[in-house]
Amino acid sequence: MANDTRAGLAYALAGFVTLAIGDVVIKTMAGTWPPYAVAALRFSIGSLALSVWLWRSEGTKAFVPQNLWLQMARGFCLAAASLSFFSAIYIMPLAEAVAISFLSPILTQAFGGLLLKERLRPQVFVVSLIALVGVFIVLRPNVAELGWAALLPLCSAVFFSLLLVANRASAGQGSGLSMQVFVAGFCAPVLIVVSLAAKFSGIPELDFGWPSWGVVLRCVVVAVTATTAHWLAYIGAAKAGAAAIAPALYVQLLVAIVAGWLVFDDVPDVFTLAGSGLIIAAGLYLWRDGVRATSPKQGLPIKR
Repeated sequence: MANDTRAGLAYALAGFVTLAIGDVVIKTMAGTWPPYAVAALRFSIGSLALSVWLWRSEGTKAFVPQNLWLQMARGFCLAAASLSFFSAIYIMPLAEAVAISFLSPILTQAFGGLLLKERLRPQVFVVSLIALVGVFIVLRPNVAELGWAALLPLCSAVFFSLLLVANRASAGQGSGLSMQVFVAGFCAPVLIVVSLAAKFSGIPELDFGWPSWGVVLRCVVVAVTATTAHWLAYIGAAKAGAAAIAPALYVQLLVAIVAGWLVFDDVPDVFTLAGSGLIIAAGLYLWRDGVRATSPKQGLPIKR
């Protein structure tokens, strides 16, 4: 339905704006506490708070998933995506890390078609390739200059795309709140294990102590913003389809550029702005084309 598509895109857009705000907060912790520990604390806080909320509103039966393996997969994908991206924005300019992660919409199109058998319009692939050109402009002169760090947002993009597809596959298996409890509840243990493995690895650079109150407070802020963002993205995927909401991700780049400039003094140059503009324009076109394709004047909506 056209209304479902519009509503799904609106939910996703709001979610990704909220997620971008959390990214800014995460980057302010670079050098104070390791990214894997920040991710573990953030999801532990979120999981606990959401679990209490779910218990009070829906009771203990809501904690039993219909498909355990699918929910575990969602949690693992979120853990891998978050750990990779947290690490990336610690060591890279925020806008560059976000730009590389914009391979996610293209991967989501492919995964959605491969795993969920969603039908996709040819325009989706054409516009996604145009957006990819914009990514390469932002990363001039070439990705090789970033070294291994360039692989971190790429890894995040892969797992975030799989998370969006898994969200679509799990639609209808519980309330939006229970879906958030499942994904955070399975994500937090993975990140705790990673953090403990790093601390007790015997490698001095990976060791860490107790966080300051400033770090804890910022982790709480990130937990609130990110949990809200993922809930909105989940609702968006359930309403419109994983591939349809993917272009809304581009709004994160706009927030990243502005925040990098104002907060971290990473002034964007002409190439960064040009590439970012191309990415955003492609995303907005895909949004408009998606709405047109599902309007009554265009006949029956594309089956998803």
